[in-house]
Amino acid sequence: MTESLVIDTTAHASETPDTPQPYRELGLADDEYARIREILGRRPTDAELAMYSVMWSEHCSYKSSKKHLRYFGETTTEEMKAKMLAGIGENAGVVDIGDGWAVTFKAESHNHPSYVEPYQGAATGVGGIVRDILAMGARPLAVADSLRFGPADAPDTRRVLPGIVAGVAGYGNCLGLPNVGGEVVFDASYAGNPLVNALCVGAMRAEDLHLAFASGTGNKIILFGARTGLDGIGGVSVLASDTFSGEESGSGRKKLPSVQVGDPFTEKVLIECCLELFAKKLVVGIQDLGGAGLSCATSELAAAGDGGMFIDLDRIPLRAEGMTAAEILSSESQERMCAVVEPSKVDEFMAICRKWDVLATEIGEVTDGDHLVITWRGETVVDVPPRTVALQGPVYDRPIERPSFQDALQADTPDNLPRPTTTEELRETLLRVISSPNQAAKDWVTEQYDRYVRGNTVLAQPADSGLIRIDENTGRGVAVSTDCNSRFVYLDPYTGAQLALAEAYRNVATTGATPLAVTDCLNFGAPTDPGVMWQFERAVHGLADGCAQLGIPVTGGNVSFFNQTGDTAILPTPLVGVLGVIDDVRRRIPTGIGAEAGETLLLLGETHDEFGGSAWAQVMHGHLGGLPPKVDLERERLLAEILVAGSRDGMISAAHDLSDGGLAQALVETALAGQCGARIFLDEDADAFVQLFSESAGRVLVAVPRTEELRFTEMCTARGLPWRKTGVVDPESNSLEIQGVADFSLDELRAAWEGTLPGIFG
Repeated sequence: MTESLVIDTTAHASETPDTPQPYRELGLADDEYARIREILGRRPTDAELAMYSVMWSEHCSYKSSKKHLRYFGETTTEEMKAKMLAGIGENAGVVDIGDGWAVTFKAESHNHPSYVEPYQGAATGVGGIVRDILAMGARPLAVADSLRFGPADAPDTRRVLPGIVAGVAGYGNCLGLPNVGGEVVFDASYAGNPLVNALCVGAMRAEDLHLAFASGTGNKIILFGARTGLDGIGGVSVLASDTFSGEESGSGRKKLPSVQVGDPFTEKVLIECCLELFAKKLVVGIQDLGGAGLSCATSELAAAGDGGMFIDLDRIPLRAEGMTAAEILSSESQERMCAVVEPSKVDEFMAICRKWDVLATEIGEVTDGDHLVITWRGETVVDVPPRTVALQGPVYDRPIERPSFQDALQADTPDNLPRPTTTEELRETLLRVISSPNQAAKDWVTEQYDRYVRGNTVLAQPADSGLIRIDENTGRGVAVSTDCNSRFVYLDPYTGAQLALAEAYRNVATTGATPLAVTDCLNFGAPTDPGVMWQFERAVHGLADGCAQLGIPVTGGNVSFFNQTGDTAILPTPLVGVLGVIDDVRRRIPTGIGAEAGETLLLLGETHDEFGGSAWAQVMHGHLGGLPPKVDLERERLLAEILVAGSRDGMISAAHDLSDGGLAQALVETALAGQCGARIFLDEDADAFVQLFSESAGRVLVAVPRTEELRFTEMCTARGLPWRKTGVVDPESNSLEIQGVADFSLDELRAAWEGTLPGIFG
């Protein structure tokens, strides 16, 4: 926006009803603009138009997804609600984990900004999710990230991936937060539209929970942190609500607002400042400034409070000259927080901010009215009911239609694809699968992250879940895992979402932690496509029904639409994050084998001939079709209970879940993680190929000390969990011997598994 010669005040707007306004350019539809005029009884001012446009964007208002997201509430039982201290609608979900501790966690997307400016897009994605956790009153403890790119060897992947990884690493490392988990996935559908989903987990004492609301007439509104600038105006709120056209994914870009610029060192002192303010009980309500900036913070605080709010934009510390009111309200400059403070505590609040060298300014107060009133240069430029901005945006009932290609896609099963039958073919298949970009080691990425800073990391990548100690006295800790096989979701969105839930749930249990709660990051194409909305609705129902069956609540999350280039949508990617708790991290279960010679390897669960969407079909045949593996959530629950019991009673020395790549992939990863050899026995009465490469769900490979084998297997049998002895650990050996198939040296496997990404990205 450019500064008007005349300030567009509310009075001026009433006097000039026919003044043309660029509402379409700001992403508002004709009927949405008409609704704003109806609410206000006049045309909006420039500042009000900017505020409504960002707050009614897809990213901020959830206008296409809200109808379907209600299903989470409909399926959440009272027992599930009892676990939550804060849930959907807050900055982040909070769960009670016992002994007075509460944990908050959430995942969010920063997809389109990361395509436009990879480093800053990814960095500010991390910064934003960390502030969401901070705003709940918690100390951020760790981050994780789930990244999706186009083909690994594609030119655009080579452009965006290094910058995105460096952005995630640079911001998290500077904050001193360990990066403990995540994924890196390559698929052609993400070309031109990478996914950057960031997760943060934090901990607090339960009584220290803070919420975002502005209550108490006369209480002061204080903006603190960085100055407000021109960076990120309309950034995530506009970028995440628009799709890239073919032109924009090529050499030219049509409408790409500037991406936010992050400063992790400013955020680091902001974190410490906030935590001291919380400890001194100086804050009534608090909100971070992320997407939609001050427009979001002020309208949401006021909408959740018991009165109105007054804000004076002339008091806002700026770092650019000549900014208009609309620009100040829309700026998404990073590292800013907005707090509601009692007048008697303002001086102490300001003193703590000065101690941490954090700029803090009183910009307004809570009023006894019911409007959000904002002035600029002495004139009223915003006078709106805040609930109409933050809570009562448009809600669309988008057309839903099962895609016409879905039947043919599911009918195109991999059953007729040629399978390896000889030992040489099986050997070659294993090496090709484990060295493919999706199955290969991600060390090239994760070694750029500091996984152990602060000294409380117990498990980190490539472990099944990240595990962080939160209480040094008791050893209590939390595990977190993020998962989604988007190929499964594409084949069957309902089952695919449940498989994502099942894998994240299983990964947490594999470390010995009890799964407790879920967050999600739902990445889909354009909601204007009825086929995309069908995928979305089915995935939401699958995830909600799955959580209800497992008895763990969805505490919050994020929806990211318009993830497509032109008419080509990404594979539907409903990322699922699961949080678990372990009473004592010293009982955690590592991934690598090798604690003791002669330990027994047991395969828990059942293996079936299931190859739809499998890594084998993709790597060996470039095939995607059929149905994904079946999911049995009751079996997943039983498996988790046995893993947790095995951890608690010292019966399991190592464990690794089976997912992409099947048993073959799990064997390679657990042997290399432990730098230990093993002898594997396949069932002579079953197909070796199916045993090695099937991706049946609900399976875990465990190493059990010989002294515990009988006790553990009797427990499995008594509780009805199938198991099969599948090998023995041999620390003296430098090979993985799959009897009847092949003998692989660990050096050969390591070269194949670890060499792929460095070979591509240098």
